[in-house]
Amino acid sequence: MLKSWIPNLGRLRLIVQLLMLFLCVYGSIFVGNYMADKLSRALPALSCAYDQMNGGYCVLIRAQHTLHHQIGMAIARAGEVTFSMVLPLLFILGSFFAFFFVLGKAFCGWVCPLGTLQELAGRIGRRFGIGVRRVEPGDLGPVSRVRPVKWLILVGLVFLLPLLTGLGVTPHTLGNPYCDVCPARIATTLLTGNADQLALSLGDGWSFGLGAAANWLIGFVLVGALALRLPFCRICPLLAFNAIFQRLSPARLVKPSRASCGSCRVCTTACPMDIPEISQAEGKKAYNEDCTLCGRCAEYCPQDGVIRIQWANMALFRSSREYYKARARNELPDGTIKPVTKGQSDV
Repeated sequence: MLKSWIPNLGRLRLIVQLLMLFLCVYGSIFVGNYMADKLSRALPALSCAYDQMNGGYCVLIRAQHTLHHQIGMAIARAGEVTFSMVLPLLFILGSFFAFFFVLGKAFCGWVCPLGTLQELAGRIGRRFGIGVRRVEPGDLGPVSRVRPVKWLILVGLVFLLPLLTGLGVTPHTLGNPYCDVCPARIATTLLTGNADQLALSLGDGWSFGLGAAANWLIGFVLVGALALRLPFCRICPLLAFNAIFQRLSPARLVKPSRASCGSCRVCTTACPMDIPEISQAEGKKAYNEDCTLCGRCAEYCPQDGVIRIQWANMALFRSSREYYKARARNELPDGTIKPVTKGQSDV
């Protein structure tokens, strides 16, 4: 059997997540605020522009500002369709694709600061004995009802409202509505010791409503993450945005046809997004829009080579029965931490 390039995927991902959390929240310490702004205007992860110590900005804030201040206003000025409105959007998409081509949706599972904070909250919850809750797949019932939400947020809050604001249809307060409610804005700025984003604006009803929604949402996410794995990721518009282009990146989840697969459902249990297709489908359908390329399904698949994390034709990690048995000694597929007994080897 061919060995994986990565001997322990879970441990490597945690190290990368912590390093990227530090970079995304405090990165400008090393490169300065000016260079942080220039290094990335379109990072495919919720790395918040409100964080003054950031090392790179989220693509959604750039897209909203371009739609609001350039495209929408340009259309309002007698339908002016010129390079002044097209080129900024092309630069945003170009820098996004440059990042996204390399790692694809792994930006969600390995880089996103808010995703890392939710997973750390989940680890804390399990350490204190809080049981893991799941969105039970069943016949895709609860899962299929949640999935459209991220698309509605992407279309409505990220694209439509900023454009309408630029056209003068909606109030100026709605120029970047998603960022006003994004929990990453509050979570990452709090990590830098800045509590300003918790303050509610009394300027107008829209500002107050968006601020109140943001405070409620960050509270729900951090408390909910103690028991429910990745609660916000399920409705995250950036996950939807990345899903639009997921086939364009060489980084992907691969599950070829296997007659013996689909009965144990361990991979779906291990998936922090509770994706049922990974156990029920094969080929492209198994690589679902909700997948973050975290690789837990491959780690916990008890069959050799059934699931792979692949970059182009190179398998970076492939499922292995021996790896599964070693991994499950410390942590169950659903994320429950096993108590370490004396003499037990660490995976």
